[in-house]
Amino acid sequence: MRVLTAPVSGDTWLGLTDSALPVGAAADWVVLPRCGAVVLFSGTARDHASGRVGVEQLEYEAYEEHVVPRLTEIDAEIRRRWPAVGRVVLLHRVGVVPVGESSVVVVVSSPHRPDAFDAARFGIDTLKASVPIWKRERWAEGEDWGLEAQHISEVTRE
Repeated sequence: MRVLTAPVSGDTWLGLTDSALPVGAAADWVVLPRCGAVVLFSGTARDHASGRVGVEQLEYEAYEEHVVPRLTEIDAEIRRRWPAVGRVVLLHRVGVVPVGESSVVVVVSSPHRPDAFDAARFGIDTLKASVPIWKRERWAEGEDWGLEAQHISEVTRE
């Protein structure tokens, strides 16, 4: 995999990488003259999970060839539901993610804040439910898959 860099054209930036996510670059990239709202969600590795204190490390695995097609579906549904949306970023990291670093980033710009908030919320919630990426946690007493794992579902359309 490679380091993610912003696209030179288009209004969508999708990707999967084993490198640190470019959170600041993603926030800067979505800014457009017609968009007065930018909403950024960054999911960071934390030091605990349900019943697991002292989480030291997270490691993400993905069914890689299915990730970008699913992210593309999410982007299409965001644009269908919120046609005024300007730019969309959906990025996820695989491999080891140290505590405090971002594992997922969703950024949306739109002319007004309600669409940006709603679209970003839909983006992260749908990514978590429909993109085949799994988390393994290591903590003081052992390691195992994340407890909040769920079955992968299709991108829902209203």
